[in-house]
Amino acid sequence: MRTARDAVAAVVDPEIRVVTIEDLGILRGVAADPATGRITVTITPTYSGCPAMDVIRADIRAALAAAGHPDAEVRTVFAPAWSTDWISAAGRAKLAEAGIAPPGPATRTGPVPLTLGVRCPRCGSVDTEQLSRFGSTACKALWRCRTCRDPFDQVKPL
Repeated sequence: MRTARDAVAAVVDPEIRVVTIEDLGILRGVAADPATGRITVTITPTYSGCPAMDVIRADIRAALAAAGHPDAEVRTVFAPAWSTDWISAAGRAKLAEAGIAPPGPATRTGPVPLTLGVRCPRCGSVDTEQLSRFGSTACKALWRCRTCRDPFDQVKPL
């Protein structure tokens, strides 16, 4: 039988279907009450107004029900705030493979570097330009590569 943790970790992000909520760092924890066995899942949205959170909660409940845990609680916490630093290495690789530029590190010390271009996930060129601060979702920006001319999304570093 699939564990509750495995079931929840496999839930796919509804807006970026190539990554799971675990890959994105949205999944914060899965715990079972020792007395009742009731599962509590803790998640953090990528930003406070993320429209996908209702779907994510429903998908978590469905995955847990299918794994034999029909009475689960899904808690949303906002602190600490989600950061793109929480995206796993596997998640970053999946984004790049899907043609979405993964974000660079959000946690920095010292001067904040100026981003003049984003590496194209298709051809690797840094000769790129931002077309729009918002891409297919609010958490992504739309870029175009000047070398291969392909447009691509970039997950915004937060």
